[in-house]
Amino acid sequence: MFGERKTVVQNIQEFFVKPPDPKELVRKWQSDIRKEQRNLEKQICDNARLEKVAQKQIREAAKRNDMASAKTLAKELVHTRRMTTRLWTNKAHMMSMNSQLTEQLGMVKVAGTLKQSTQVMNVVNDLIKVPELNQTMQQMSKEMMKAGLIEETMGEMMDDVFDTDDIEEDADAEVDKVLTEIAGETLEQMAAAPRSKAAPARAVAPTQEDEAADAEAEDLQARLNAIRS
Repeated sequence: MFGERKTVVQNIQEFFVKPPDPKELVRKWQSDIRKEQRNLEKQICDNARLEKVAQKQIREAAKRNDMASAKTLAKELVHTRRMTTRLWTNKAHMMSMNSQLTEQLGMVKVAGTLKQSTQVMNVVNDLIKVPELNQTMQQMSKEMMKAGLIEETMGEMMDDVFDTDDIEEDADAEVDKVLTEIAGETLEQMAAAPRSKAAPARAVAPTQEDEAADAEAEDLQARLNAIRS
């Protein structure tokens, strides 16, 4: 009797609760992807602005012959460029995934159901490892598994590729390359100039433009540090 009653309740639930429409699911996933892409694009733009500020500061430090500051700034610039490379890679993965979902949408219109996709599963496995995307991709992967689009994902969040120890391994070569790229001409001129016993030049007070640039750099750096943490 109890078993019959349970079956009746289940039948009633199945009657009133319709399964998700595959087309609506695909559109929702594509909307989530576009949102994350916009976030990535914003971070890429922030990095580009931060890089310009860092380049200006490196050239100024080289002119002052302040190589300690120049190297510190160059190391941070290497860090920023690595982060930008990762952001572009993640964006490319998301574009690929969006394209695969568009193909799935076409199949749904013909067959009425989603077809299991190895390509989508591979991209999900790559993106689910990214700390900034992990929460969104975890939820999306659960929905995709339930809809039969992918199998169980296998992926753990990757360690921060910008960890200090990781940068230290090849920092010297990259920092030297950045210094040569940005301030090489200034350094060559200083090396070629005859040395004199003239008194060192007095420090020049920062202009309003310099102070504004420094404030912008600090603001961007704080936002990037919040993203990385």
